[in-house]
Amino acid sequence: MPNTPVASDLDISDFDYHLPPELIAQHPAERRDASRLLHLDAGGGLHDRQFTDLPALLRAGDLLVFNDTRVIKARLRGHKASGGQVEVLIERILDPQHALAHIRASKSPRPGTRLILADGAFEAEVTGREDALFELAFPDAVLDLLERHGSVPLPPYITHRADSDDESRYQTVYADKPGAVAAPTAGLHFDEAMLDRLRAQGIDTAFVTLHVGAGTFQPVRVTHIRDHIMHAERYVVPAETLRKIRETRARGGRVIAVGTTSVRSLEAAAHEGDGEHATEGDTRIFITPGYRFAHVDALITNFHLPQSTLLMLVSALAGMEPIRRAYEHAVQSRYRFFSYGDAMFIEAAQTSPAQTP
Repeated sequence: MPNTPVASDLDISDFDYHLPPELIAQHPAERRDASRLLHLDAGGGLHDRQFTDLPALLRAGDLLVFNDTRVIKARLRGHKASGGQVEVLIERILDPQHALAHIRASKSPRPGTRLILADGAFEAEVTGREDALFELAFPDAVLDLLERHGSVPLPPYITHRADSDDESRYQTVYADKPGAVAAPTAGLHFDEAMLDRLRAQGIDTAFVTLHVGAGTFQPVRVTHIRDHIMHAERYVVPAETLRKIRETRARGGRVIAVGTTSVRSLEAAAHEGDGEHATEGDTRIFITPGYRFAHVDALITNFHLPQSTLLMLVSALAGMEPIRRAYEHAVQSRYRFFSYGDAMFIEAAQTSPAQTP
């Protein structure tokens, strides 16, 4: 049997596939649970289902782990006091009146630059820079200003400007803690009726928080994936969630992450924590084939961009060849891709990788 490839053996071309542009979903399905569901089982088998079939794939005693982050209206438009147009995308709120942001402008603003935003509703000042991000000082609470004047930061592959429909549908029904600039999109398929149905079936639920950053859409710009530096994202895994994981394991149930952000949170906690106490901080965890999962047995997720770190993560869970076949099948079967697209239910491969890079 050939050695399982690890990050040092792989380059970006190992995670490429052809996606016809018309398969990129531009709008959500009419109902949250109306999407299709491609089931990739532990033996590598593929099964075409509907998302409403999910309860049949779960067992009493399983644990679903959701990311309860809330998407903020992180995009602002305006101009410099000197006149040049700017677009601001908040990446992280540092304290009530300061944030780190991406700024798109013809010329990078220097510290002291005043930005007149939201048709003159307020001004922000550039106070410093951290790598590609700018630190901004706001005259009032950042979250309040964004809620009043910002817009939903739709991903770059969605071509329309955010509207009122996006404000509700690019948000999970259980969103609670504001801070994300991109939705944990696997959770968009769940409505209250589905959650009630799963609870009635004996499926337990738990939550983590990972504030998804715009870096989730950044392409991998290196040939050898071992050279890629992951963006940092803030996460919290409560003690209650860790307790439920232990109890699930004790009764023989499975831990099923809803979204790659839940995977990253749980696996970061496994590396950084003691398994009992709440774990939080910044994570740059980079999960690639060869990784041994500590907490996750299965994953509900959407389809991911070619050459992306998230495609590498699902390849680590299911195996590279099964994921290649699944994506080829999804393209041929005209599944809808990315944030507003269809879903997958991925069970961990039966043969675990022998190494953890």
